[in-house]
Amino acid sequence: MKPSHCVLPLLCALLALPVHAEKADMSKPVQVEADSLRYDGIKQVTVFSGKVVLTRGSITIRGDRLELTQDREGYQFGTVTGSAKEPAFFRQKREGLDEFWEGEAETVIYNGKADKVLLDKSAVLRRFRGKTKTDEISGAQITYENASEHFSVDGAALPQAGASRTRARVTYEPQNADGAPSARPPSPPVGKTP
Repeated sequence: MKPSHCVLPLLCALLALPVHAEKADMSKPVQVEADSLRYDGIKQVTVFSGKVVLTRGSITIRGDRLELTQDREGYQFGTVTGSAKEPAFFRQKREGLDEFWEGEAETVIYNGKADKVLLDKSAVLRRFRGKTKTDEISGAQITYENASEHFSVDGAALPQAGASRTRARVTYEPQNADGAPSARPPSPPVGKTP
């Protein structure tokens, strides 16, 4: 089997795995810290700027700017953008395990009602067991859905004429017989393909 034919079955296997994020996160309050905030009462929008950190249970989202709204039912919706130096960041613990999903992208969009996070533009999602990275996924856009315990990865054509396509990519770290990651050093980050 050619290497390019191996990627699709591996990606399908990973996408079929349940994510099992912390269920208690939905009952926790949303807390936000930032250097400054501006509230627009007419639009019901709060804009946080500078070293923004949003937490909700085991969820942590960081970035340079957060635009946060709340619907009439009390659900929060936020768009976090990174800075020129650092992308927006997302992290959430998996239910009952010492495992975390971490992601970064130019923009992180949080939907509290659907319990979903969208990593948009230059997106990378990594799974950690304790402090050891076990898997890494990259693409133009990654959607992480806690409620349905699924995520999806999309590549996208770059806007410049004749530019290459960003592809969805997966890196699996080898596992020992007991399911633990091997002692092998982590692989280099997966990037865009030419």
